[in-house]
Amino acid sequence: MEPHSIYSHDEAYQASLKYFEGDELAARVWVNKYAMKDSFGNIYEKSPEDMHWRIANEVARIEQKYPNPMSADEVFALLDHFRYIVPAGSPMTGIGNNYQIASLSNCFVIGLEGDADSYGAIMRIDEEQVQLMKRRGGVGHDLSHIRPKGSPVNNSALTSTGLVPFMERYSNSTREVAQDGRRGALMLSVSIKHPDSETFIDAKMTEGKVTGANVSVKIDDAFMQAAVDNKPYVQQFPIDAADPMYKKEISARTLWNKIVHNAWKSAEPGVLFWDTILRESLPDCYADLGFRTVSTNPCGEIPLCPYDSCRLLCINLYSYVVDPFTPQARFDFDLFRRHVMAAQRIMDDIVDMEMEKIDMILEKVDQDPQSEEVKGAERHLWEKIKRKSGMGRRTGVGITAEGDMIAAMGLRYGTQEATDFAVEIQKTLALNAYRSSVEMARERGAFAVYDAGREKDNPFMQRIREADPQLYEDMTKYGRRNIACLTIASTGTTSLMTQTTSGIEPVFMPVYKRRRKVNPGDEAVHVDYVDEVGDSFEEYIVYHHQFIKWMQANGMDTTKRYTQEEIDELVARSPTMWTG
Repeated sequence: MEPHSIYSHDEAYQASLKYFEGDELAARVWVNKYAMKDSFGNIYEKSPEDMHWRIANEVARIEQKYPNPMSADEVFALLDHFRYIVPAGSPMTGIGNNYQIASLSNCFVIGLEGDADSYGAIMRIDEEQVQLMKRRGGVGHDLSHIRPKGSPVNNSALTSTGLVPFMERYSNSTREVAQDGRRGALMLSVSIKHPDSETFIDAKMTEGKVTGANVSVKIDDAFMQAAVDNKPYVQQFPIDAADPMYKKEISARTLWNKIVHNAWKSAEPGVLFWDTILRESLPDCYADLGFRTVSTNPCGEIPLCPYDSCRLLCINLYSYVVDPFTPQARFDFDLFRRHVMAAQRIMDDIVDMEMEKIDMILEKVDQDPQSEEVKGAERHLWEKIKRKSGMGRRTGVGITAEGDMIAAMGLRYGTQEATDFAVEIQKTLALNAYRSSVEMARERGAFAVYDAGREKDNPFMQRIREADPQLYEDMTKYGRRNIACLTIASTGTTSLMTQTTSGIEPVFMPVYKRRRKVNPGDEAVHVDYVDEVGDSFEEYIVYHHQFIKWMQANGMDTTKRYTQEEIDELVARSPTMWTG
C-alpha cells in the first residue's frame, strides 16, 4: 500500500470547514466519521476531495475489468461536493481503505436454517451479530422461531422464558460492540402471529430496556383485516405450522391500538407489512434457493434473506433542479436518467469491491492466533455472506433531498401536483436503475440464479413490464446483473454532507439545535448533554443550507452566533415555504 500523508485533526478540520463553506457540523462529522484513518487515529485525508478521489480511483479500477469502463475523472465528477451521487457511510469509509479490515455493506440479516429454537442457535446468532458489527455492518434478525413464554423445554428450566430476555441479550451485545467508537446497530423483528408479540411490542416501553436495538413487528394481511373488522385473530406457535403446539385468540384491534400508542409514545415498534413485502420482493421469487426474506436491516428500509447484505448509495435530487426557488424552476430529467444508470454501475462495482473485502476478512481470520474452534464460526459466517452476495449481487440505489427538491420546484408538499411529481421521480429512478442492471448483464453477465420465468408474476416486475415493455423484453433476453437494485435508505449524516434535508416533508425548522454523539477518541469536542444510558453529545446550531442563501441574499451575517431570540425573529421574517 502506498504511503499517505498524515494530517493533524485541526488541519483536516480547517480544510473541511473551507470545503463545506463554514459549516462546522458537516466538517466535524466528516473528519471524525468518514476521513480515512488508521487504528492509531492518524488521519490520511485532508478534506472530502481526497476521499472522493480515493473512491473514484477504486471504482475506475473495477470498471477496467469490464467493457466500456468509466474513468476516474468521470466518477469523481459524479461524487464531487456530494452534488450528485453519494455513497453511504460504509462504502464511503471503506472503499480503498486498507487501514481497516471492514465490510462495505451497510446492512446484513442473519438467521439459521431449520429449527433454531435452542440455546445453541440463540448463542450462535448472538456471535454472528457481533462478528458483523465489528466489521461495521448493521444487523437484523427475526425472533419468531423462539418459543413463547411458558412453553415446555427439555432442560432444567422446564418452561421457556419467552422472547424478552433474548431481546435484552441481543440488545446488550450491540451496545458492547465499538465500531470506530460508534455503537453497533440492530433490528429485532417478530411476527404478529407469535403469542409473545404483545410483550415484544411492550418491551421498549420500560426505560433503559432494549436500548441497543430497534424493534419492528411483522404484520400480515389477516391481522390488519381483523383489526379493521374488529374480529378476533389467532396467534400460534410455531407461527407457520399447520398443526401448532399452542394457539390463542386475541382482539386484533386492541393489539393494533397498543402498537399505535407505543409508537406514538416511544417511536417503536416499527411496522412491517410483511405480506406486502413478500409479494413485491423480487428476491423472494428465488426463496427456495436461499433468498426467502426473514427480517430487515436496523433502519427497516431493506428486507433481506439470511446472510444477504447490501451496500447503499443515494442520489441528491436537489442538484437536478435548474433555477431552484424561481418561477422558471425545472427538473433535468435527462441528466437524472444518465446519473441513475451510472449510480447503478458504481453500485455493481462496489459489489466486486465487497467480495475483495470479504476475502481480506477471511484472510485475517485465518491468520488470527486463536484456535480453529474459536475462529471457525467467524470464517463460516463470512463464507455464507460471500456466497449469498456473489449469487445475488444486490444493490441499494436510493435518493435524498426530496423535500428540498419539491420546495425548489415551487411545489407545496401534500398537494396532488407535488405527489404526482414525486411519483414520476421514483418511477424514473426505478426504470433507469433496472435498465442499467440489464445493460450490465449484457456486458458483464447476469446474477447467478436469474430466471425470467420465476419473476414473471411478481407485481413489481409486472409494473416494470407495463411501464417499459422494451426494458422487460431486454431483461428476459440478457438477464439482470443484480437480484434487486433499489433501497430508499435513511440519510441522516449524509444529508449533513449534501447540506440538504434528509426527508420528503418541508423543512420543519430552518434553524435548529442538533446533538451529535461524542464517540471515544473524537478530538476537540465538548459534551453538552448526557442521555439516560450515559451516551454523550455535543450541540450545534444548524442552519438549513437554503435558509443561509436567503439570509445572504438579504444581507444578514451568517457567521454570527445568534441568540435563540434572534433566531426566532429571523425565522419569523423568512419565507413561509420553510414550513410548507
